[in-house]
Amino acid sequence: MSEKHTKPNFSQPQVVELVQRLFNLTPSKIHSLPSYSDQNFYVAPVEGGEYVLKIMNSEDSKYPTLIEMQTCAMSFLHQNGLPAQTAQLTTSGQLMSLEEIDSGHGCQTYLVRLLTYLHGSTISKVSLTPHLLYEMGKTAARMDKVLQQLEHPHLSILQREKFIWSLSNIPLLEQYIKVLDGDPLQEVVKSVIHQYKTSVAPKYSHFRECINHGDFNDLNVLVQPDESDGYRISGILDFGDMNTGYYIHELAITIMYMMTRHPEPIEVGGHVLAGWESVLPLNEAEKECLFMLVLSRFCQSLVLARYSVTIHPENEEYLMITSRTGIHILSQMWELGKEQVEKVWFQSAAQYSDKK
Repeated sequence: MSEKHTKPNFSQPQVVELVQRLFNLTPSKIHSLPSYSDQNFYVAPVEGGEYVLKIMNSEDSKYPTLIEMQTCAMSFLHQNGLPAQTAQLTTSGQLMSLEEIDSGHGCQTYLVRLLTYLHGSTISKVSLTPHLLYEMGKTAARMDKVLQQLEHPHLSILQREKFIWSLSNIPLLEQYIKVLDGDPLQEVVKSVIHQYKTSVAPKYSHFRECINHGDFNDLNVLVQPDESDGYRISGILDFGDMNTGYYIHELAITIMYMMTRHPEPIEVGGHVLAGWESVLPLNEAEKECLFMLVLSRFCQSLVLARYSVTIHPENEEYLMITSRTGIHILSQMWELGKEQVEKVWFQSAAQYSDKK
């Protein structure tokens, strides 16, 4: 995990100059958009269209091949009917440009892309109905199934072996466990890591491999109202955690984040699972490990958020958003136990099959 990201601090005149020089477009409207470590601007040019100018932090800008791979994946999903952003080519026909500019931290190199603007609200702002949870599961499965067909000369760059946010790397959390010293949850986290090693790791040979988005959470999915007074998924954002993983990882991550936004978190899993299995039914090994993988993601979120706060105490409010809720759900799941939670999830999912 990078301990220091240098966030860009471009002025509006600098942004206007970038858009004109790199994309031959003249902004008529421009305003900043929220971003934790990068800088994003909404851009509406006089030539038409709506875009997001994304200026990556100087640390992530050191990995242009990885960013290009992520950008190609977004485009591939869009071509296959999923609502991902696409990149506008520069005047020289490139997906992105490396710009050396002083934006307040001395002269540094920043990677710049112009992406299509997707309309909608983050799913965190709406009520998570059973239908919307089902659609989340279905969309996550469709996404991974499409990504598995992606061909690219640098595909191997997604094999991020020591990537701390990969569910394959739960044992790496042990080096950060000290941040929970004095917290009763430390014992739960240690037990989850132990059970991961003994009951999940041996089953990996039975899991189906794929490319994971890796962060299919409530702030990375956009929704818009549909015709039946509900919502439909209108955007998938932030491919920065993409990595080679397993289908079951994406499902576990999706369930975990939806649980943090629901008043009855234990009820969530069955609806997401049913949507997922309408595209990709789980095999026995995957079913057996789903509970522990959801718990493992809660542990990742908790431990890594606490660790990040020790480095960036000024960002505590943002960094602890998910883990504050997650602490209670992790405790609840642990107390209920695997058998009880699985019973709720699998019985709920089976009801969808019965309706067919």
